[in-house]
Amino acid sequence: MALRNITSAEAAADLGLFDAIIDVRSPAEFELDHLPGAVNWPVLDNEQRRTVGTLYVQTSALEARKLGAVIAARNIADHLERWIADKPRDWQPLVYCWRGGQRSGSLAWFLDQIGFRSAKLAGGYKGFRTVVRQDLVDGPARFDFRVLAGRTGSGKTRLLQALAAEGAQVLDLEALACHRGSVLGGIPGQPQPSQKHFDSLLWQALRLLEPGRAVYVESESKKIGRLQIPDSLIERMHHHSPVLRVEMPDAARIELLLEDYGYFAADAAGFCALLDGLIELRGRETVGRWQAMARAGAWAEVFGAMMLEHYDPLYLRSIDRHFAGYAQAPEVLLADGGAAAMRSAARSLLADDRD
Repeated sequence: MALRNITSAEAAADLGLFDAIIDVRSPAEFELDHLPGAVNWPVLDNEQRRTVGTLYVQTSALEARKLGAVIAARNIADHLERWIADKPRDWQPLVYCWRGGQRSGSLAWFLDQIGFRSAKLAGGYKGFRTVVRQDLVDGPARFDFRVLAGRTGSGKTRLLQALAAEGAQVLDLEALACHRGSVLGGIPGQPQPSQKHFDSLLWQALRLLEPGRAVYVESESKKIGRLQIPDSLIERMHHHSPVLRVEMPDAARIELLLEDYGYFAADAAGFCALLDGLIELRGRETVGRWQAMARAGAWAEVFGAMMLEHYDPLYLRSIDRHFAGYAQAPEVLLADGGAAAMRSAARSLLADDRD
């Protein structure tokens, strides 16, 4: 059976053609980014890759290939013994490495010799990354976004989730970025992905959307935490998409913030350390007052003060700069952050879309 070579464009068009996508790069390379749905069968682990690379530079390419072949053969044998016993004859794996060279070629050859309908990704991850980057430039223009804009704590993320539950198309950028988008936005136990992996997750999310239907998305600045949103998507959202102005009473906003950031009650020191990042912007005296409230356990007071003195002025300046029609945008009024209010608003928005 002849080993098939699949181009990056062909693979990107439909990854679902394959029963498994196997990344044979080292675990460190895999962690940085990988094709959506891929599993890691490293031909060389992190230390082995470093050793072979050092030998290549300091001794010779021949000696490095000799050692690399021995190690790779052992690792491939381990993977075959561990993973293929239950695979049927018509199993179709796609195998890739960094550039579609020896690492992926070695495993793909063994799988092909066994009789599986194996394919190797020509150009490897590097070629696929080129497709992803170009699609993120060209892709956003195909979609009809509806941008949910509103002050901190007004329930935009919950409304987005309610819209998804009602069958709407949504693009949840903060979920993809594992961050809520503010100085306090890091999510405990969920580190942000690398920029490259965020790009891949976003690429995958966009390719699952239907261009002919509205896509709801939350207003964002150019960065979510330390991750950059593609300029093409920001341009589409800020300058070519209708805006919906989400409003909620201040008391309900504070209650929502207490719910979403309640974990800080057990980590006042961590909360205060994050606020140190606002000293340059708001001054030591103001930030010190907020920190004192937090240390005293006055969480409603500190969130209320930060909301009115920091988040609201900052957000309104940003929204005026990026969305010229914000003040005249249709209003979505939420009584509170509860499920009933979100569900009602989502259904109303979708009914308006159908009209």
